[in-house]
Amino acid sequence: MRLGAVVDLTSAQSATKFTVQQSVVLHRASMTSNCVCCQHACNLQAARPFQASTKHPRCTSKFQCFAVQAAHNKNETLRQGVTKHAFAALLALSLSANPAFVASVAAAPAVPSASLEASSSTDSSDNTTPIYFGNGCFWGRQKDFVDVEKALGREGGKISAITGYAGGAKGAGPGDKVCYYYGAKPTQYEELGHAEVVQMELRGETAQTRRQMEAFADTYFGQFRKTPFGMMRLDPQDSGPAYRNVIGIPRGVDSPLFQVLKEKNKNGMELVPSDGNDFERGKAKDTDQINVVYIVDSDKLPFYRAEQYHQFHNGIGKAFSKEYTVDLKRALANNGRIGPTGCPEVRF
Repeated sequence: MRLGAVVDLTSAQSATKFTVQQSVVLHRASMTSNCVCCQHACNLQAARPFQASTKHPRCTSKFQCFAVQAAHNKNETLRQGVTKHAFAALLALSLSANPAFVASVAAAPAVPSASLEASSSTDSSDNTTPIYFGNGCFWGRQKDFVDVEKALGREGGKISAITGYAGGAKGAGPGDKVCYYYGAKPTQYEELGHAEVVQMELRGETAQTRRQMEAFADTYFGQFRKTPFGMMRLDPQDSGPAYRNVIGIPRGVDSPLFQVLKEKNKNGMELVPSDGNDFERGKAKDTDQINVVYIVDSDKLPFYRAEQYHQFHNGIGKAFSKEYTVDLKRALANNGRIGPTGCPEVRF
């Protein structure tokens, strides 16, 4: 299920600026045939109570309905902002009603100049192994892994953590594209079976790469909280196969890196081998399950870099430093690690 927004559709189609009540998480409920608004996966699993701050509006079509969940924990009240998906729903309505706005988005200015110096090379070693981790929205997860890389001594253009899409059995869509929801439907990452992930590089010889993998795995498994039903990720409001827990390593469970994952899996999550997510009659093979992490072969299921606006973004309800959102982003754009993907770019 993707996140949506509870808005007045009539007024949204006639305006390009919207305000959404702060500290509210908005999500689209399951696409059931009778459009029954569910109370969200985390509620169904009794991890947290559902608290509606507004009435559920009627379905806009037989495949869509909207629900709203109040700030899901009194100690985790969201600060100034809405989720990227709530914004996406608002923006999509605006774009459909105001073509002129599309041109203004396309002409968005470049990122301001950076204070960090971009390195001409991301590492002195040619021995690199890409891996990727996914569990929910990739915005906050990228920041966590950048912090790990900094602790490993990587700075500026040597950072490797970038957001993207992976784990889908279909690979890329038409034009070799994998896009966010603003792309044509056949190119949208969820349609292709992918999940939001962050890719990093292991660098150096075996002993070095093992220590790096241990650091990344420690951080990954620390991104879950305990519930009576197992380990749940930090942002359960983002739900559905596009946000499932997935790790991509070369050779999958046959990789020596898999042993590191088993050692760092301190809360006993189920590590499930997968050959990639696909849909059969609209149902995902690799579903979004609590306490489950899918392990895939990253050689067979490669990483597709996300659009530039998804790189080094603020977290959901949490602003990161300018050094991260501007300077570091600029450094990696300068060395070519991030850049245009052929998918629509939206500045927000």
